[in-house]
Amino acid sequence: MKKIYLSLLAAMTLMLSSCFTTGFGTTPTTSSNGNVWGNVLGNVLGQVLLGGMTYDQSGILGSWNYNAPSAAFTTNQALTKAGGTATVTNIASSLANNYNNIGINRNNTSFSFLNDNKFSAKVNGIPFSGTYAYNPQNGEIALKTATETIKGNITKTEKGMGLMFDSKQMTNILQKEGKVSNTTAVQAVSKLAKSADGARVGFELTK
Repeated sequence: MKKIYLSLLAAMTLMLSSCFTTGFGTTPTTSSNGNVWGNVLGNVLGQVLLGGMTYDQSGILGSWNYNAPSAAFTTNQALTKAGGTATVTNIASSLANNYNNIGINRNNTSFSFLNDNKFSAKVNGIPFSGTYAYNPQNGEIALKTATETIKGNITKTEKGMGLMFDSKQMTNILQKEGKVSNTTAVQAVSKLAKSADGARVGFELTK
């Protein structure tokens, strides 16, 4: 617990430093409930996969809809090496443009996880389903369909859950499962996942 706290504290310090030096912002934004640290903590939780915060098995159950692009790094060290919070923000912004070109939205992209380790999903309006194996210790998840197994990571975000993948797995999600025909946009998303060591891209999902 102490290790996680220190990791979060280090990441928060990095993020605040980035706010003053990269143009990401000038001061922390006060949330509607008056908690000046709310947005900062939420972003930190969603930007680090290992050493960040994950859900337990029961926490991922239910139906989740696409809310926004999501980007993260595997560790605090990878996040720092890549340039910190500003890098994550830039990746997410580029993802938003490409998702918009593809047509991904809240109505056509969703994931549902059931108690019996079955899942159903839609990406770009195309449904697929199968079974899943989830490790709450590190947030790793494997989605097994009739034709392949797609491995990803789950992390907590300020608004819900980040479901993210490396370049190869994200390409599979979009092209094989989502049947996305806009190859230029898919290649751009894949390139973003390759843009820095330890980068992962995907979807922020909310209930």
